[in-house]
Amino acid sequence: MPKLKTRKCIAKRVKRTASGKYMFSKPGRRHLMTCKSSKRKRQMRAAGELSSAHAQRLKKALPYG
Repeated sequence: MPKLKTRKCIAKRVKRTASGKYMFSKPGRRHLMTCKSSKRKRQMRAAGELSSAHAQRLKKALPYG
C-alpha cells in the first residue's frame, strides 16, 4: 500500500498535542495592530483549540500525526 500524503497547508497551521487535541494560533496578529483594542490583541495571544467535529476531518488530512 502506498504512503499517504500529508496536507501541508494544514500541517503548517495546526499542531497536535500529546492528548490528541489540535491547537492553532489565532488569526489577525501579523500587521495593523494599532487599530485593534488591547482586549482583542490579548485574546489573540492565546492558542485556539479546534472543535472535535473539525478534529475528525483533520485526522484524514494529517495521517501521520
